[in-house]
Order: sequence, then structure tokens, then C-alpha cells
Amino acid sequence: MLDQQLKNRAIHRAKIIRGQFDGLIKAIEKETYCPELLTQSLSIQRSLKSLDAFVLENHLRTHVKHQMKNKIGNEKAIKELIAIYTLSNK
Repeated sequence: MLDQQLKNRAIHRAKIIRGQFDGLIKAIEKETYCPELLTQSLSIQRSLKSLDAFVLENHLRTHVKHQMKNKIGNEKAIKELIAIYTLSNK
């Protein structure tokens, strides 16, 4: 279950990232100066982090909120969040 406003924001952000990535591919093909490529790549990474924040917010507001209402779901929610946190810090 996705919050529709967050879903729309996430889709919009993903389309922007797709455009940024297409631009990076073209820049690589044109052999653009390396610092410019790195700047584009870092911009894409920041955009992906923004998308991650939208998805995480949705998960917390919908699924985790629902899971925390019962003991079995409570433990599942905790494990999922620890796994996400661990992955994000690698």
C-alpha cells in the first residue's frame, strides 16, 4: 500500500534520475572531462538518496505502522529496518 502523494513524488524523482543517468551515459560516450562526469555521478547518487527517503517514509507510514500493531509484525518490522540500516551503511 503506497501513500499516493509519496508515490507520485517517488515516480517524479525516479524519472528525473533516469534523465540524469541518460545524460551521464551520453557524457561518457562523448568522453567528457572526468571531473564533470564525477559531478554528474554524484548528483545522481544524491537523487537516489532522496528517492530512498521517499520510499522509506512510505514504508514507515504504512507497513511499519501496521506491523507494529501486533507482536509478530513488530519483530518483522524491526528486522527489516535493521537490514535497511545495515545495507545503507556499507
